[in-house]
Amino acid sequence: MSKFKELQKNLFGGTSSNARQFGMIFTLVAIVLLFQIWTGGLTLTSSNLIAVVSQYSYILILAIGMLMVIVAGHIDLSVGSVAAFTGIVVAKAMQEYDLPWPLAILLGLLVGAAIGAWQGFWVAYFGVPAFIVTLAGMLLFRGGNQYIGNADTVPVPEGFRKIGAGFLPEVGPDTGFNNLTVLLGLLACAGVVWREWRSRQTRHEMGAETGPIWVTGVRVVIMVAVIIFATLRFAGGRVGTSFPISGIILMVLVLAYSHYTRNTVGGRHIYAVGGNSRAAELSGVKLKRTNFFVMMNMSILAALAGMIFVARSTASGPQDGLSWELDAIAAVFIGGAAVTGGLGTISGSIVGGLVMALLNNGLQLEGVGSDMVQIIKGLVLLLAVALDVYNKSQGRFSIIGTLMRPFRREEPAAPADSSGSASDPQKTPVAG
Repeated sequence: MSKFKELQKNLFGGTSSNARQFGMIFTLVAIVLLFQIWTGGLTLTSSNLIAVVSQYSYILILAIGMLMVIVAGHIDLSVGSVAAFTGIVVAKAMQEYDLPWPLAILLGLLVGAAIGAWQGFWVAYFGVPAFIVTLAGMLLFRGGNQYIGNADTVPVPEGFRKIGAGFLPEVGPDTGFNNLTVLLGLLACAGVVWREWRSRQTRHEMGAETGPIWVTGVRVVIMVAVIIFATLRFAGGRVGTSFPISGIILMVLVLAYSHYTRNTVGGRHIYAVGGNSRAAELSGVKLKRTNFFVMMNMSILAALAGMIFVARSTASGPQDGLSWELDAIAAVFIGGAAVTGGLGTISGSIVGGLVMALLNNGLQLEGVGSDMVQIIKGLVLLLAVALDVYNKSQGRFSIIGTLMRPFRREEPAAPADSSGSASDPQKTPVAG
């Protein structure tokens, strides 16, 4: 095999999950470069990248929870209303009862947990479809937001605003960059190197094929180069700005939930329930407990996203959270999740969310009106998924199909009919 074919196989089309995730990053980079050219270099400026993370971190947080809900075979239409309801409760608690902002954050998470328990109870233990439960929740908690806040905006204190509008502080000597952001980038680079090395070691110990070391080196170099470029962009912004605190929260959640869904029994149970709930239950999976968990977890993340948005906008209002559920669902499906459940990744959903965020951002930089932005986003979502489904049906390269491959269950091939009847269109082979 030539070196080019070997590089293509292991770097872009290999069978490891790392290679697939790396291909997804390349897709995102291609989109970034497209808008970089179209906007005349504005997309990759420090100020714009910082703004994108600050403005869309809450949608990406919602996408994490929505991925788990969709993988389990459900849908949650209430996340925007839950976020708005939590935001007004927390803002009122700080304004009227002088609740310290750290305790207010804890209160918001508890409110989200209570709402999630309420909705999860109906879904898991009463068997009411999640679509209906969360549709009712969307109306219930939107009305609750307006009732508690009297349809007015409620400001939040300065300390609370840091989780949505704060940045890593300036520390250490004057290097021309934000030192903590640089340190964060270096840690990310070290993490990439360690993960690749650990992956090779594990595969070697298991006797699995590790692939050429030079291919791993190329993959690591490209990933580290992307991280360093992004680090310098975020660290080199105007004084007082750097990597947003909301971005730090998002990164922690991505790492934690990626580990949970990939490496824990509970995470695998979610995929099992979405793939075939009956078979999962017969194999010992606690079906009700799993459904309850994904619904409750979604509302907790919605509460966190709502507080981050309120903190960034400095006040809670009656229009908070409108259509957030649509953005989160779009991010998950663009990221490769299956409508029927059982398939999808956290990293894929994050990439899908970033695609939507950068599409929205790029169109705004070009001065496209909000009406056309919505039209274009809808068409891009529909055409992207439709084209991928068409290519998959024709046996061509499919991005979503490639992302789904590690989770796809292979069905046994039907035995060939020695009499040649398999070629008869009126006869169907029967698996023994």
